Amino acid sequence: MSTIAEFFVGLGPRGRSLLPPRVHGTLRIDLVDQDCTSHWYVDMTAADRVLVTRDSRPADAVLTTTHRLFERLVCGDQSAIAVLLRNEATFAGDTRLILAFRRFFPSPAGTRDPREVARQHALHGQAWRERLQTRIS
Repeated sequence: MSTIAEFFVGLGPRGRSLLPPRVHGTLRIDLVDQDCTSHWYVDMTAADRVLVTRDSRPADAVLTTTHRLFERLVCGDQSAIAVLLRNEATFAGDTRLILAFRRFFPSPAGTRDPREVARQHALHGQAWRERLQTRIS
């Protein structure tokens, strides 16, 4: 099974828990390579799970990119927002759905929570304690 197929199979049981409660809708992902397009239809309307099919029916939003780039998103090598801003993928429809869907992608390697970084550099954080310790010693 491909990395992309494994990603979508894993969305069903864990998917809804990663989404904000008020986000509901359908997202179609079109993966285009030369003359071939594969479709993944992600239904985020159920209360307890995310349903994924290979349908190409209309959706509230559509994300279009290549297989290769989507695989990089699935592996955490790329950020979904950065890909969209660089125009390497296109998105049409309800923007809230892509913002919610990006929660399913793993974080890129080396990514840290900005709140934790801020805590370490704050006057009352780890950096402050280290400076205080060096002055005392």
